[in-house]
Amino acid sequence: MTYETTAARRAAQPATAAAPAARAVTMRGPAALTAHQFRYDLLAFIRNGQARFFTLALPVAFLLIFATVFGRKTVPVAGGLIHTSVYYVPGIIALGIIQAAVSNLAISVTAQRENGILKRRRATPVSAGVLVTSRALTAVTVSVVMTGLLAVIGALAYGAHVPAGHAAALAVTVLVGAASFGALGFALATLIRGADSAQPTIAAITLPLYFISGIFLATTLLPHWLLNVAGVFPVRPFQQALLAAYNPYSSGTGFAGRDLLIMAAWGIAGLLIATRRFRWTPQSR
Repeated sequence: MTYETTAARRAAQPATAAAPAARAVTMRGPAALTAHQFRYDLLAFIRNGQARFFTLALPVAFLLIFATVFGRKTVPVAGGLIHTSVYYVPGIIALGIIQAAVSNLAISVTAQRENGILKRRRATPVSAGVLVTSRALTAVTVSVVMTGLLAVIGALAYGAHVPAGHAAALAVTVLVGAASFGALGFALATLIRGADSAQPTIAAITLPLYFISGIFLATTLLPHWLLNVAGVFPVRPFQQALLAAYNPYSSGTGFAGRDLLIMAAWGIAGLLIATRRFRWTPQSR
């Protein structure tokens, strides 16, 4: 046996040993890949102090400002009147979830795509569907934490309590809303061509919807026709579904079925757009 033959066999051994591990990674199912990617995305958010601060602190600041300034007035809801401070709690919860699921997601995905990060990820077994699902799950997790934080502040500071029979409605509404807006955030990222234009584009879309959907302004201050226009888009149904869960006069379970269906329809449409138009490579070059 020659020296060259022995060396070749020794060099081939590590590759042979590593082959099963490589095949194991490649043969992971979609569920395992999604769980792996979800863990990575969640850790990336937790370790990003700036994103974590603005995602959680900005809705709290909005709640304190609006509930303090307008809290002494009343707003009509189905069955009676509630204080404006109570009215703003579900509205700001909706704003916080939309910020986490749409704004942060679309901006980060666009930046990763334009900087070539997604292009490098294309060499891994992670598919576009796995990536979209993972980021949507991350948005749901962050939204649940944010909802709990705002709900506690609303209850302690402004007496905004969720009726005992409405807890399930609040939980389902938050989950459906976070998943739907997460899919919409990914769909929006596919339409934005540059990282520099991501934030102004998202602000131009979300801010008008906040104003006409009753997030910043009580519905009594808005014309009826404008509320009808807002009802076509997913922000107002989300706000209305959360408000129904907080309504102390409701004798039912607190579910707003029609609003949930509208949100789910938008979410399904966003998911289809996100998976079909998803691009790994930069679009601005």
